[in-house]
Amino acid sequence: MNLEPAMSPHSPHSTPRTPQPAHPYTPDAYLPHSGDARYAVTRYALDLEYTPRSNRLVGVATLAVTIVEATSSLRIDLVGLQAGKVRVNGKLHKQVTQRDRSVHVRFASPLAAGASLELAIEYAGRPAPTKSRWGLIGWEELENGALVASQPSGAPTWFPCNDRVDNRAQYDVRFTCDREFFVDVTGVPGKVSTRGGKRTWTFRSEVPTATYLLAAHVGSYAEYPLGRARLITPPAQEPRVREAFAPVTQMLDVFEDWFGAYPQEDLSVIVCDEELEIPLEAQGMATFGINHCEPSEQRLIAHELAHQWFGNSVGIARWRDIWLNEGFACYAEWIWSEAAGGPTIAELAELHHVRLSALPQDLLLADPGPADMFDDRVYKRGALVLETLRRRLGEVLFRVLMRSWAEAQRHKLVSADDFRAHAEALSPVSLADVWRDWLDETPLPALPPRV
Repeated sequence: MNLEPAMSPHSPHSTPRTPQPAHPYTPDAYLPHSGDARYAVTRYALDLEYTPRSNRLVGVATLAVTIVEATSSLRIDLVGLQAGKVRVNGKLHKQVTQRDRSVHVRFASPLAAGASLELAIEYAGRPAPTKSRWGLIGWEELENGALVASQPSGAPTWFPCNDRVDNRAQYDVRFTCDREFFVDVTGVPGKVSTRGGKRTWTFRSEVPTATYLLAAHVGSYAEYPLGRARLITPPAQEPRVREAFAPVTQMLDVFEDWFGAYPQEDLSVIVCDEELEIPLEAQGMATFGINHCEPSEQRLIAHELAHQWFGNSVGIARWRDIWLNEGFACYAEWIWSEAAGGPTIAELAELHHVRLSALPQDLLLADPGPADMFDDRVYKRGALVLETLRRRLGEVLFRVLMRSWAEAQRHKLVSADDFRAHAEALSPVSLADVWRDWLDETPLPALPPRV
């Protein structure tokens, strides 16, 4: 593998369009040790070679960097892998140190705010998930391949990055692997070439993508058409998987009716020949275990597809607002249930309201804290906020709210304050009590009567 930075067509500067942050870069209180607020990455070019038999990854990550705050050093997240040569604007840079979770690049004189540079880092090692308060996250070796599950801070287990939820970038990925393996990475698939016993796959993502939403899959897979999606699964499992995931096309139609056009460049549905505890979402990608082929798991398919709008297109600028991702995706489960002839939105909302009422009333949805950011109460209470708005605004205006929010904030960073303002602008009456009762206080409010 060539360890020199790949410049064409995979250069961070290969396209003039770069996403701009909608919010200031400030440390995230939920993940204060992830990322560096002093700079932003606008594009990554990753040139990777992976050997499944030994679980060895060798790569060059080329980062197009914009300085946000004047600084004499940059901190790049990298966990469990060893950095080698570092180049700045093509020149070998010696002022580099590596600690347990990061690479530090120092400069003789401060870099001014607004300055740009190209940072290329060679690295290698055996990637593995990293421990977090939410369990093991990041690169995971499988019996026959590997997958990535990075939310919220696992991306540095496989590439050097500025691992911040509010730093979205574009990506070019070149991934070389033993030719008998199938590879899928976030982005639009490009040229595939074979040389000797190796095969190189290329992917490009032009939509702004958070580091935790970049994913890679390696396995004994084949690709099949699934309406507008690409279905990726072991050939032996294809009949079972195709039957289980047949509703994907209809789900997309339902969600486009509610939320506007599908916002991603690609959609791959990956079903591993292993059981996964939970499905995984990435930009333009949803990953499931073979255990999710059961009819009872269909709601999870809808949930992960909905994340392509909420979480992956409409992205949060801070982790405390995670309910904007998960509450909306949970509500989409109920939308799909009603559309498919199952329990209605109202019925499911009332069912989960009863279940929540039996749980501790100590979660503040506006700021659940890092320990509880993935608590199911965040998911369901967030969905109940939306059902409350539906019952207050009426069906027609609520549908306008959901679609206009998804379309207006397409590929932007948002906060809960932004959503409050958007809803208030559409509502003929004040919604202050909704925000107070559901977001800013811990007791579970009553649901309004059905519309």
